[in-house]
Amino acid sequence: MSSAIELEQKFCAHNYNPLPVVLVKGEGARVWDEAGREYIDMMSAYSAVSHGHLHPKIVKALETQLSRLAMVSRSYYTDVLGDFLSYACQLFSYDRALPMNTGAEGVETALKIARKWGYQVKKVPQNKAEIIACTNNFHGRTIAIVGMSTEEQYRADFGPFPAGFNIVPYGDLAALEKAITPNTVAFIVEPIQGEAGIIVPPAGYLKACAELCQRHNVLFIADEIQTGLGRTGKRLACDHEGVRPDLVILGKALGGGVLPVSMVLADDRVMSVLKPGDHGSTFGGYALAAAVGLAALKVMEEEKLAERATQLGARLMAGLKTIQHAGIRDIRGRGLMVGIELDPKLLSGREVAEKLMQAGILSKETHHIVIRLAPPLVIDEALIDKAIEKIRAVFAEFV
Repeated sequence: MSSAIELEQKFCAHNYNPLPVVLVKGEGARVWDEAGREYIDMMSAYSAVSHGHLHPKIVKALETQLSRLAMVSRSYYTDVLGDFLSYACQLFSYDRALPMNTGAEGVETALKIARKWGYQVKKVPQNKAEIIACTNNFHGRTIAIVGMSTEEQYRADFGPFPAGFNIVPYGDLAALEKAITPNTVAFIVEPIQGEAGIIVPPAGYLKACAELCQRHNVLFIADEIQTGLGRTGKRLACDHEGVRPDLVILGKALGGGVLPVSMVLADDRVMSVLKPGDHGSTFGGYALAAAVGLAALKVMEEEKLAERATQLGARLMAGLKTIQHAGIRDIRGRGLMVGIELDPKLLSGREVAEKLMQAGILSKETHHIVIRLAPPLVIDEALIDKAIEKIRAVFAEFV
């Protein structure tokens, strides 16, 4: 066993079960292990590396800012945060942005904004605000967020949980309408559920949900942490249905694969409920993160990463669908966010992921039965084709 694996297993909390590979170098859509073996990265760190490993423009922005100023709190202004937030607001057409660090922090921030808006603007009675989420959601790992999860392992032995969350089936518009009450302040949803197994909702669902929320004066919150920034073939996955959420949560790829950066976007009518002291973060919006976030957004636009995701995603999906195996139940997704659902009676997700790793493809199973494929958006056609053939060969081993 590698000494790196031994050290991590000995000293790190066992809250992950990594594949047995030690990665030491990355470039674009490829990574290398400590023995020098090359892999195609088909995970992108759950979309955090959408720009590819060590994108030169993002690394340059990081190094340039690091040589000037890395960190001061938002007790002071810097000459980079305004540039970052103004670019983001103009790009996505919102009045304001609130910068944070991780995706979970972005979700917590959106929930707090929604509740405060509910009390101050909608005039919901104090401590009666309700937020609706969906079954099989994944919005992070904090106490409040797992409190609205339906995954038992995420909740087990972490209670008691905060009140005020209601759950409806994902993709079920009628259930959402039935769940809305005068105290409902927001509906939070992933445009495509990632952790649940790349679940794409019925066509028109997001648009109908947004219209329903508008009719009932309920905030529509889109968790675009995984799906945003080009992953599905549009800047935001909501763009596929022409939906403009009241709040958008961004993260993962916003950090360009080098730092944790997240944000919540909203218009003044919602964001103005926050006053100095209501919410904050020591590192949220610090100078280094702002420089990296700005570079990440500019690279997304300049290199047309959303368009690449559309074209290469279609190529990946078409290639995967030519693989014939009794253990494949479904192949689904949008853009470069694809899931291969397995028949658990015939195939083990973990075993398939390990075989793919041995073949030079880095992926990961979710819920034991879905293999995720979400490569960096900078991947090229040759690597897509190579990945398809390696995946085909792996499935051929399971007879």
